[in-house]
Amino acid sequence: MFRASGILKLAALILAFLLAVFLAFQLLEINVEFKLGSMMSRSLPVNEAQTKPAVHKCGLSKACPPGHFAFKLASGAASVVGPRMCLEDKLLMSGVKNNVGRGINIALINGKTGELLKTAFYDMWAGDVAPLIKFLKEIEDGTVVMMASFDDPASKLNDEARKLIADLGSSAIANLGFRDNWIFVGGKGIKTKSPFEQHIKNSADTNKYEGWPEVLEMEGCVPQRQD
Repeated sequence: MFRASGILKLAALILAFLLAVFLAFQLLEINVEFKLGSMMSRSLPVNEAQTKPAVHKCGLSKACPPGHFAFKLASGAASVVGPRMCLEDKLLMSGVKNNVGRGINIALINGKTGELLKTAFYDMWAGDVAPLIKFLKEIEDGTVVMMASFDDPASKLNDEARKLIADLGSSAIANLGFRDNWIFVGGKGIKTKSPFEQHIKNSADTNKYEGWPEVLEMEGCVPQRQD
């Protein structure tokens, strides 16, 4: 009888030992998982989208509303760095693309689709204004026109060329002078003056570079042609 009770006690002790070992391992596993989870939560951001600034087309400070094209452009810097034009995240003209030059740089864009139609530049210091006039007369209605100066955009301009650019919506073209900096976005068939234009005069009192004013930069949203 004593022998049977001893066996029962031994079995109970073994069972208690195994249960204790099992519970210990369970607690250890839970603790390890908790620590790993805590480490992961500290090493990873809660929401990566909240920690990174939003990236908009052409690097704009905010997104354009539906039915608009995002653009950003800069004039040339003195006679060293050419202008830069971007539309809908596509680089249209720049020194890197090797399609800019001294004078007036122009990009034509389809007003409905945003497709780049043509780029050109016209030397207004040593060139002839006639090719520029021909180019301006051939622009079709509904075309978005982006323009930027580089070095000297005005010495060879005449009244006819200035009027053709004014008809695209420019207000500053009448006063554009030797080595002025100027950027402009307008359109063929526009009924009002464009709000997208900047102009700074070449002046020894205010020039940032010796003989040239500072670089102009502009961004915005051009309405897409709907008809």
